[in-house]
Amino acid sequence: MSVRVRGDADQHAAAHTVGMPVRLHHIVVDAHDLPGLARFWTQALGWKVLSERKREIVIGTDENAPVGMCFMPVTDPKTVKNRVHLDLTSSAADRDQEIDRLLALGADRVDIGQTGAESWTVLADPEGNEFCVVRPKETLTR
Repeated sequence: MSVRVRGDADQHAAAHTVGMPVRLHHIVVDAHDLPGLARFWTQALGWKVLSERKREIVIGTDENAPVGMCFMPVTDPKTVKNRVHLDLTSSAADRDQEIDRLLALGADRVDIGQTGAESWTVLADPEGNEFCVVRPKETLTR
């Protein structure tokens, strides 16, 4: 007769098969000017403010949206490139117009070492958070 002792690895694997997996709820963005940055992103994405408190503003498509953006106050300045960023896309026909629209809303072009051959354009929101406007998937060759 053999006896098997469940180790940590077995318990970890079992935990992934029981219940519902976690889901992405909010993308949290640190901000100095919560209303200003929330306004930029609502206009950029065509979203709306879902809740506004003194230390938190949440935006999304609507109250039932599976994911939203949450803006939280910070006092320290942003000093390095983001380790996580958003990739936005539009139709191929209006990509350049969308980039111009984002620039008019307050985004800036950012050089993070691009060669010019990329299928994306790097921008930053008014507080310097980098994001990319990428070509639609259907226009990319594999």
